[in-house]
Amino acid sequence: MHEFNAPMALLVLEDGSVFRGRSFGATGTTFGEIVFNTSMTGYQEILTDPSYCGQIVTMTYPEIGNYGFNSDDHESHNPFLAGFVVRNVSPIPSNWRSEGTLHDFLVEKGIVGIFDIDTRALVRKIRTGGAMRSAISTEISDPEQLLTKVLESPQMSGQDLASRVVPESACDWSETLSEWWDHSPHAREDSAGPVPHVVALDFGMKQNIARHLVKCGFRVTIVPGTTSADEILAQNPDGIFLSNGPGDPAATTWGVETIRQLLGKAPIFGICLGHQLLALACGATTFKLKFGHRGANQPVIDLNSEKVEITSQNHGFAVNDDGLPEELEVTHRNLNDDTIAGLRHRTLDAFSVQYHPEASAGPHDSHYLFHQFSEMVNRFAGKTAAV
Repeated sequence: MHEFNAPMALLVLEDGSVFRGRSFGATGTTFGEIVFNTSMTGYQEILTDPSYCGQIVTMTYPEIGNYGFNSDDHESHNPFLAGFVVRNVSPIPSNWRSEGTLHDFLVEKGIVGIFDIDTRALVRKIRTGGAMRSAISTEISDPEQLLTKVLESPQMSGQDLASRVVPESACDWSETLSEWWDHSPHAREDSAGPVPHVVALDFGMKQNIARHLVKCGFRVTIVPGTTSADEILAQNPDGIFLSNGPGDPAATTWGVETIRQLLGKAPIFGICLGHQLLALACGATTFKLKFGHRGANQPVIDLNSEKVEITSQNHGFAVNDDGLPEELEVTHRNLNDDTIAGLRHRTLDAFSVQYHPEASAGPHDSHYLFHQFSEMVNRFAGKTAAV
């Protein structure tokens, strides 16, 4: 039935659990934190999201690969995840936009995958035991030997993975939303005035975020997250965006210090890792979730409007309620576990959310956040012009 060679493969978790399946994608041995995503579609966006750096991603939906792959829906230039786990992989893509099979894409990018395992049992194990170190191998058939190597691999906590995925240089971004996906209500009116300039700090940014910023009417410059505050301010930004990204936010100390120096200099909007780094810069702390929030069906309540948003999320850490600084106000809550899903600064122009409003899970429940950022930038510009 399968149109690609599917040798045996082995998945081993650090608790000693063993899953035997078949290989697809690249061959070899790969190590990473095993996590799961509950999305029914969007595997291409998941595979190319830099926030998955260092992780082996399990899809809970059983049929993956059925619409193939195309060059338009990437969220970054390359996948950064460590491995991919599915119940069944379709060898025949059926979509007019498809340019090839999922298997061929993973081979090209060197990503090791495993299929034909009981992903329901695997996900239940992750929910019970938490996200843990793991490995997929097409080379090592002895589970004990592979387990030894898994236990020698690093834990996710304490890892600064954002520094692995930041771009090498800055660039100007002008691409807006595709006509296929543009359902957004946040377009700016054409104006004869100057176009607001947003500098986006890339800690592993999804490209669709940049498209939404352009859709808002911003001139967008993307800079590596490692760029200094002085270099960012030298570009005279009207607004500053803090992107998503991988790893332990508390280990990304260089990003926290940069943001601390930028607070109050221009309006700031953060998403996911950017949300966590903004909170840390304001004196909050973060903690590791048991198995994280990953999927396109995560309910969040806006505490101001009392509206519920269906959101796309991908994070394994959260901002701690305990010891939250007085200057930070909680604006959103995750309805599954009541963790903080949004913050705003009480006196400075800065806010953030722990989910992905650009991902259209609702499909446009959360697009108002980009409009909110646009309004904040305009207000700030008006205040500074009046001084």
